[in-house]
Amino acid sequence: MNAWPRQPFVGLTLAAVVGIALADRWPNCSFWPIALTLALAVLALLARRSLGVYALVTAAFFYIHSVAHTNSAGQKLAQQLGGSVTVVTVEGMVLSEPKIAPNGFASFVFALSSIETDGASRPCNARVFARWKGTPQFGDDLKLFGTIQPIPPPRNPGEFDMRAYLARQDLRDELVARYAENGQIVRHTGGNRLLQAAQTSRRWMQHVLARGLEDSPAVSGLVEGMVLGLRHQTPEDIEEPFQQTGTLHLFAVAGLHVGIVAQLLWTLATVARIPRKWATALIIPALLFYATVTGLHTSSVRAALMASVLLGGYFVERRVFALNSLAAAAMLILCWDTNELFAVGFQLSFAVVGTIILLSDPVFRILRRSCAGDPFLPRSLFGPGRRTLDKLLWWLTRAAAVSFAAWIGSLPLMLRYYHLITPISLLANLLVIPIAYCVLAGGLLSLLAAPITTWLSLVFNNANWAAAQLILGIVHLFAHVPDGHLYVEDLHWPDGARAEINVLDTGTGAAVHVRSGGHDWLFDSGGRRDYERFVRDYLRSRGVNRLDGLLLSHGDAAHIGGAAGVLLDFKPRLTVDSPAHDRSRAHASFTATLAQQHMAPKLCSAGDELMIGGHVTARVLFPPRDFVGDAADDQALVLQLFIDGRPRVLFTSDSGQEAEAVILASGVDLHADVLIKGQHHSGTVPSSQFLEAVRPQVIVATSRDFPPWEQVSDDWAAFVERHHVKLFRQDQSGAVRLRFFRDHYQADPFLAGDTFRSSNR
Repeated sequence: MNAWPRQPFVGLTLAAVVGIALADRWPNCSFWPIALTLALAVLALLARRSLGVYALVTAAFFYIHSVAHTNSAGQKLAQQLGGSVTVVTVEGMVLSEPKIAPNGFASFVFALSSIETDGASRPCNARVFARWKGTPQFGDDLKLFGTIQPIPPPRNPGEFDMRAYLARQDLRDELVARYAENGQIVRHTGGNRLLQAAQTSRRWMQHVLARGLEDSPAVSGLVEGMVLGLRHQTPEDIEEPFQQTGTLHLFAVAGLHVGIVAQLLWTLATVARIPRKWATALIIPALLFYATVTGLHTSSVRAALMASVLLGGYFVERRVFALNSLAAAAMLILCWDTNELFAVGFQLSFAVVGTIILLSDPVFRILRRSCAGDPFLPRSLFGPGRRTLDKLLWWLTRAAAVSFAAWIGSLPLMLRYYHLITPISLLANLLVIPIAYCVLAGGLLSLLAAPITTWLSLVFNNANWAAAQLILGIVHLFAHVPDGHLYVEDLHWPDGARAEINVLDTGTGAAVHVRSGGHDWLFDSGGRRDYERFVRDYLRSRGVNRLDGLLLSHGDAAHIGGAAGVLLDFKPRLTVDSPAHDRSRAHASFTATLAQQHMAPKLCSAGDELMIGGHVTARVLFPPRDFVGDAADDQALVLQLFIDGRPRVLFTSDSGQEAEAVILASGVDLHADVLIKGQHHSGTVPSSQFLEAVRPQVIVATSRDFPPWEQVSDDWAAFVERHHVKLFRQDQSGAVRLRFFRDHYQADPFLAGDTFRSSNR
């Protein structure tokens, strides 16, 4: 039995990970960690034991991470600003390549050199996340006038936490220069010469790869994304099927990409008869530059470092182990920035490759035994057909083993960060990766041919067009395979709730998720931007793959602008709408979309009832049939939700006094424990008479500073408080979760405030 080879970087990297994780949880920059580090260093040298070395590495990385991320420049600036919105004039340099949004704002990392507040200027070495409606370039020195404030936290469950993501880069504040004239480019310095050269090279490569594909932007974006790792060039509606089929890794420059580049360069060096060591000395810098061109993402840096270590074995003429090389790459990245340990890309990249190294060979041997021929039959007796079949089976089993190992390695992290299981990826990768190999090779050959001959570069680009179209067809086909991908909620202990209602914070709009007995309904979808930004992600984080129902309250675009996306992504079994006519373009567009899909909504008016499912039913209180209001808000659906037969929730949307008068005149019992309301466009609030009829214990109300009528007034908030009603203003509380049990219910704000429990009253 062969002994396990010595792979020292594996243990050292694990020790570094332990030290960083401990420091992130309990940072400490006092004298004791330094003393402990020095003591361990002495013991390690004296004892010459591996355990002492590992303890030293753990202590060293604990101290490094604590120092780097305790009382940093970004934290000092945030403390000085005091967490408020401050008008400032700043100078500094653009540290990242600006990304231009559709509204014209350029966003980038901005390294400050000075900051002026209240007429006093002082030096500053912090970095901020800046947005300016100008045209900056990487390395430019700028002078900006605007407001600076803390980066806001997420306001809804399932929403991407941009504040935590940027905090890992020590970006604590956001600078906004609203107009182009609020800033000026002091000078074009170019910044880091290597990064400037890489970005210039990337722009040239993009131009070459897109040549001849101008009429196919989707294909062009796909090729650029695969060859250069430019995911932002790929439309989201194209990228999403790749995520659902487990093939999104094609857009992350990693081992496959770097391996093709290395193989191509090695072939060219062999044809040119360059000695092996000289070829290695040329290829390693080229691979590192390729990683820089593609954006220095973790996967590309890891692959380039691994390849460099493996190729470096030629210099020392020693065997290099893949797992040790992987650990060495991780150690180098963590030495550069310990916060990389907490990046999703870092975790996915190293988990997948590590699992492939450890698991693919054992799986391959199992699969190979199941399809191999008779081991006692001499191979010389095999005919040409049998030998061809044997080679094909060998390739298939090897590819299947790698695909399975990669899937196993990524599964825990995909569940943790994306709430997604993609069993279809086991088959999709077998078909897509060989074609992707051809696209990558064709793209690189196009780049090599472009300086010499344009027509040959165009030939490769057109070949890539055909291959990319084939990939898109396969991916879209597999993305629609039933149960090929599933969104799964985080594991949690059942709490016994009979119904759960999540009132998401969509600003001036609304999106309310109702769940009971395994049934999921969505009341309104939020605006299109809100739906794409967090409503869709929230539903997926809750494991919703299909909605039982979608209810539209009225034609306000802030309420139903994302409804078309809901149809596409969650295919609701039933769509409920109001029969009232309005002039809303969003409503008309959604109705046209339904007609195109040969679907008709269920039109509900006062007196109708809906079976939400589980323990929940709904009664429509407003509008009456043939009711005509002056504006869309006056025609909003009003629902009373019954849980276990008891009226518990009143959902009034943006209805105003006209709706209140009609409902009160109907004589219906309005009692509900919880009132969920929006703001009427007139700025009026529910009348005292209406509130006395409802007698709520809890009110969840949308509230925003602008426009003024969308804000809960202080006078009305005080009125509610005098009546001993718990008010959750969503400008302060964010989303609110309501859970109803057999004998009580409770309301939990997402951002701030106390949990309300009905049993406490």
